Amino acid sequence: MSSPASRPVPPAAANLLNLRGAVDLSSLKQRPASPASPAGTGTPQEGAQPGAAPGAQELKVNVTEGNFQQLVELSAQVPVVFALWASYSPESAAVLEVLERVVGGYGGRLVLGSADIEAFPQLAQAFQVQAVPTAVAVLKGQPVPLFQGSADEQQVRSLFDELLKVAAANGVTGSLGAGGAEEDAPAPLPPLHQAAFDAIEAGDYAAAAEAYRQALTEMPADHEAKAGLAQVELMGRLQPLSAQDSEALRTLAANEPDNLEAQLGVADLDVAGGHVEDALSRLVSFIGRNFGPEREAARVRLLELFDVVGAADERVAKARQALARVLF
Repeated sequence: MSSPASRPVPPAAANLLNLRGAVDLSSLKQRPASPASPAGTGTPQEGAQPGAAPGAQELKVNVTEGNFQQLVELSAQVPVVFALWASYSPESAAVLEVLERVVGGYGGRLVLGSADIEAFPQLAQAFQVQAVPTAVAVLKGQPVPLFQGSADEQQVRSLFDELLKVAAANGVTGSLGAGGAEEDAPAPLPPLHQAAFDAIEAGDYAAAAEAYRQALTEMPADHEAKAGLAQVELMGRLQPLSAQDSEALRTLAANEPDNLEAQLGVADLDVAGGHVEDALSRLVSFIGRNFGPEREAARVRLLELFDVVGAADERVAKARQALARVLF
């Protein structure tokens, strides 16, 4: 079985591509600590110690201004999943129950932070939460949106599996066991996959792509390398774009729906921003309106984005059906 680190940017976590500056947590990290709220103030996590970061066998915590920075720092060791909830939301309790149960099954590789946005409204503002419940992971201090609203256990587990893959690709491979110590190290990667991982760590996506190409030359059926190549190529395309560039690209795409480069660029941005259905639909529509080399270029990019999102994702399955309809 291949290591999760061989796949750097799983579908739901593609937001890691351009997270720096997307959501600013620095103001929260610098806020003076406030007294921890007493346990059992309406949150289902009654056994957590609200004023401390997780320790031995404590994988869920009530988030306060006093422990928020500790949890962000902990995200350099394990992903921290923030569940933002409110007492006025009837779905919150059920979602928290699912998250607690699922996090508990990962053997300390995830930590759950329960955040009452009525008690800590600054956190909701920082994460740009539009509704509750909302789940957002933090990895190496950077937020990764997961889902909003209700989610069943299977959906949550699938998201967490992908989150752990992207965590491993970004060097976050710890787990919390007795005393919070790191446990077993992950199995070593194949040499070319390790080279790609090292290049990703250094921000050299071109070198990572070359390592994955070599892996595919040696083993064309290496699905992890194929997915990794599509993902780092996406990262490389987005890396030089500023916020102003991105806005200009969106404006151009809106004004020129048959401009190939603009549509490809916005599709990349949408996948990276978690708007997967919008991205895939955009390219399918372009393919349906155009012919010749531009149509083929869009089709090839769409297939690459399928690899980025993941073949098992139902959004990819729907897009494949839509693509077949416009092609045939």
